[in-house]
Amino acid sequence: MARQDSAVLVSNTNATTPKIVPAASSPSPNNNSTTNNSSINNNNNSSNNTSTNIKKTVVTVESQFTRHNEKEERGKALRQVVVAFIANLATVNTGLIFGFSAVAIPQLEASDSVIKIDEYQASWIASLSSASTPIGCILSGYVMDRFGRKKTLLFTEIPLIIGWLFIACASDVRYIYAGRVLCGLGSGMVGAPVRVYTSEVTQPHLRGMLTALGNVGISVGVLFQYTLGAFISWNWLAAFSVLIPVVAFTLMIGMPESPNYLVTHSKPDAAYKSLAKLRGSNYNLGREIDQLQAFANKSKTKEKETWRDLVRALLSPSALKPFGILFVYFMSYQFSGVNTVTFYAVEIFRDSGTPWDKNTATLVLGIVRLIFTIIACVALRRCGRRPLSFISFIGCGVTMVGLGIYMREKLKWDELGIEPVNSWIPVTCLFLFQACCALGFLVVPWVMIGELYPMKVRGIYGGLTTCSAHLCVFIVVKTYPFLSHVIEKHGCFILYGCISLSATIFIYFFLPETKGKSLQDIEDYFSGRMSKQSFKGKKSGISTVASINNSKPIIVEKDKLLP
Repeated sequence: MARQDSAVLVSNTNATTPKIVPAASSPSPNNNSTTNNSSINNNNNSSNNTSTNIKKTVVTVESQFTRHNEKEERGKALRQVVVAFIANLATVNTGLIFGFSAVAIPQLEASDSVIKIDEYQASWIASLSSASTPIGCILSGYVMDRFGRKKTLLFTEIPLIIGWLFIACASDVRYIYAGRVLCGLGSGMVGAPVRVYTSEVTQPHLRGMLTALGNVGISVGVLFQYTLGAFISWNWLAAFSVLIPVVAFTLMIGMPESPNYLVTHSKPDAAYKSLAKLRGSNYNLGREIDQLQAFANKSKTKEKETWRDLVRALLSPSALKPFGILFVYFMSYQFSGVNTVTFYAVEIFRDSGTPWDKNTATLVLGIVRLIFTIIACVALRRCGRRPLSFISFIGCGVTMVGLGIYMREKLKWDELGIEPVNSWIPVTCLFLFQACCALGFLVVPWVMIGELYPMKVRGIYGGLTTCSAHLCVFIVVKTYPFLSHVIEKHGCFILYGCISLSATIFIYFFLPETKGKSLQDIEDYFSGRMSKQSFKGKKSGISTVASINNSKPIIVEKDKLLP
């Protein structure tokens, strides 16, 4: 019999001719020593072997082809990292605001304080920033879509600078109130724009990690206040805090606008220049611009819309579904006691009965928060959103219940005049709580603000989401002193723990995994253009060889013409 060789035809989008990958050839029959029957059997066996070898070859070629093209499609990572880092400097301000009350309130309550405050005034100092933050969140959504991501990030620094100056120069508690309101307004305006901007200027393989830089910035700000607050007075602490928004404003001036925003506002030339700064000259800029324009046309974001169109987009399932998921996520994690611990850290350590110095313990807590937030940024890229969320909800729930049970026992010991034992338990619970919190709560939902919403309403819903999140912060922080009198402090912590554990059920059933998914795929999933099974199996970057041509690999015989 004549010998036949098989091969696999693989389409190469970067080449003008098809590429032939030979498969294992069939063993040639020995005409001198075998009969016709054995030749037929050998040919049958060789056909099966060839089929198996073809499958293996296709898988190998597909894998190599995919990895090669994914690398080619990645722009300069350093440029994206630098731009994301500068944009996320603005989030350090949020950490400064969170950490300030924890160290300032005990100083203001001291007998030798220049401005003497009581518990009622202390609760307002802690919570007023969260009261004005929702207003900033709503404003940022409109401003971000109307004037652009970059201009919004510049504008947000102005109330922050003025607010910190008010606090630094305060001679009365009312000036501190005013400063906290202005700082909260600026903090609210930062939340959504910085995450949307970061998610739009970075590529999928970097997006999760770099979007999480905002949460690292918050942790840095908290640690900054905890550290300096142990050595300097509250007014000097506010004076040092002014430097952060000034530096962020100065550096942001030189950053490019989001290419997504420019494309959807019919500015392709400006988008091309912006993308060149973000990806480098060797990157295929035209291809990504074409993709952005094609998706903008598909989503009809380039058309001039009426208010009716906007309302229809806001009420569409592709917008309401992610908003419902993130609203429950934020509400659950805020009522897990996260910001109660952040805002009242010094007091909680004092009341827990630990022999540690309360300022030292608070400082270590800030270090734990920063370290595990950085770990979360790396883990987000490797593990995904769902596993980290489960760690937070379960871990924070268990540690809060454990802290509450210990403090309930301590209350009994105090009534009986017994010295507390095992004083390491509350400290361990608080440190583990902070670690679990940083791994998921402080990263995942904030990253998903820039991922889940459709491009058409991403700014508005991003603002509404951060608005609802900070409303929850205000409620939790403001009600903690009240609840600590009604159900005692141990009751507060047990309540927080139960809420966290209960929310795990919701997260299990409704939170999608967006790791490695492009923003277009996520929008298609929520709009119903992509099934759940397709979304789970979809990966960013180049598709497999077969999917590029929308056809199966072609098997041809040697010396035969290609179809």
